[in-house]
Amino acid sequence: MKNYIVTFLSILVAAFAVKVFLVKKGEKEAFDRHEALVTEVTECLEMADWNCAEKGVRALLAETPDDRNLQLHLAGILYEQERYEDCRAYVESLGYTSEELKFLHEKSGALLKEMAELGIERSMHFRVEFEGNLSKVDVMEALAVLEVAYDSLCHLFDFRPENKMHLVLYRSSEYQGMGPRPEWVGAIFDGKLRIPVGMMQYRELYRPVLFHELTHAFIRAMTRSHVPFWVNEGIAQVVDASRTALPRPEGTVPTLDALTAPFVKESRSDNAERLYWYSQRMVERLLARNASFVYFRDFIQSMHKMGDEEALQKFYGVTAAQLLDEVR
Repeated sequence: MKNYIVTFLSILVAAFAVKVFLVKKGEKEAFDRHEALVTEVTECLEMADWNCAEKGVRALLAETPDDRNLQLHLAGILYEQERYEDCRAYVESLGYTSEELKFLHEKSGALLKEMAELGIERSMHFRVEFEGNLSKVDVMEALAVLEVAYDSLCHLFDFRPENKMHLVLYRSSEYQGMGPRPEWVGAIFDGKLRIPVGMMQYRELYRPVLFHELTHAFIRAMTRSHVPFWVNEGIAQVVDASRTALPRPEGTVPTLDALTAPFVKESRSDNAERLYWYSQRMVERLLARNASFVYFRDFIQSMHKMGDEEALQKFYGVTAAQLLDEVR
């Protein structure tokens, strides 16, 4: 799922515009207060501290109420806080629309519908939404596995997410979280972990799947931004360990472009298998250089500031093309 909290550059652009206005009027003190507020909001967004971010963005909007970047920030913050009714009402109050605002409005509506129609169970770090008369044992088993996986990943990455995470156990396609998708796709993470109810009948299958999808949730919480799909899928497979012993798949070696793009765009299961196999082996090559998952965490967190290739060179002394050659 796209992260529609706009990049911090948009706030800085707004800050520059305000600076010009305030400095021209000789209001240096007012500008200093504004600049401190921008810094605080940026830090709050980076930490996913939504209450702090909301307070700061509302203060900035009090200065420039027509700033559309700030308005989009506020709508996104309401969405991230799971205040879906507030998000929809705020978007409607703006009197205009955009692709990002439309997404937030429609996604909030869909999630409100899910919450109204699905059963709900909670644990310390998770909320499970489930469709139909699912066995209480299955739901509680899923929560128990998730809590174990959560503690394991917190220890592995030395990172604890700020917000509660959500699992949807679905039967109907309307709750699978995305439009038409290849038949080979089962579970998926789109801001929620979405797993077919039928998978809960097979413990040897759903346990690694829960670990896999939860790893994606941790990656999103740790980075709040894009990482190449071979990195994201590769580390999730290393954690779930379900494909570690698989032999090299037959067929041509995937291109770097294919390994960087969303794997769900691949309609053929044999091509998808190659993407998953090579992504895991590439990440394993990184971990062979430095086995620390905390170091890996720092690496992926640096990507949005340094760029993918620059981060690879700094942390592991290698390029993506060189990694693929090693695996090839």
